[in-house]
Amino acid sequence: MTEFKVSVDINGGVGTLRWEQQEVDVDTLQRALSLASDDAILAHDLRRLQVELPEWDTAARVALHRCGFRLEGRLRSALEPEPGLFRDVLVYSRLAVDTVYGPHGFSGVLDSILPTKRVIAHALFRDEVGNVLLLETTYKQDWELPGGVVEPGESPRVGAIREIEEELGITVELGQPLLVDWMPPYLGWSDAVEFIFDGGTISPSVAQVLGTDDREIKAIHWVPAAEVASHVTELSARRIALMLSGFRGSTEAGHPL
Repeated sequence: MTEFKVSVDINGGVGTLRWEQQEVDVDTLQRALSLASDDAILAHDLRRLQVELPEWDTAARVALHRCGFRLEGRLRSALEPEPGLFRDVLVYSRLAVDTVYGPHGFSGVLDSILPTKRVIAHALFRDEVGNVLLLETTYKQDWELPGGVVEPGESPRVGAIREIEEELGITVELGQPLLVDWMPPYLGWSDAVEFIFDGGTISPSVAQVLGTDDREIKAIHWVPAAEVASHVTELSARRIALMLSGFRGSTEAGHPL
């Protein structure tokens, strides 16, 4: 039998797992980590266990996944295993309240390690003569449609309704999206999926009272369709032009599939 020792450094209610880096099979590592983790949490009433390991340690990653540890973060370029070669350190954790075993435990681990995407929800509003409502923000030069990033556990439609109320001060009803677009990485942002809903036509009386104390919104503009492209990104211009032309459906980077 292969001997393998895992130690636990305890500080308050937090334990940090450590072991000597050595060649060991995944099953042995899993058994050692599982025993050490269960014992540490129960015997010392810990609320949290954590591990930092090099991103290239595949065996340790698999063993941690099997023991219910969830990927919590990444320390970029934290190690230099070879001169001039910098690699990341992965941060895993397991809470005393986490479901570790069974389908829920397995899904919780997968949820932490599988890729995720941002979801964004906006709405296209027009006035009675066809002008498009655009928001000028305080943090970037290009203008955009009302809406924003969807919160965890929130549907795109509900996220759009919430953002519109925060930015414009009105409560709207939204149905099917006009456009669902995949957005490629841009200006430091990772890629995302965006839903753009039909906000309908805003009456003159409602247009006069639009606005809130949202500090991110500098101004609200009604822009003729022919001038939209001069105020928004090339991607946004492409998508808005499609929607104004009557297109409905899915796009990638603003191009119809």
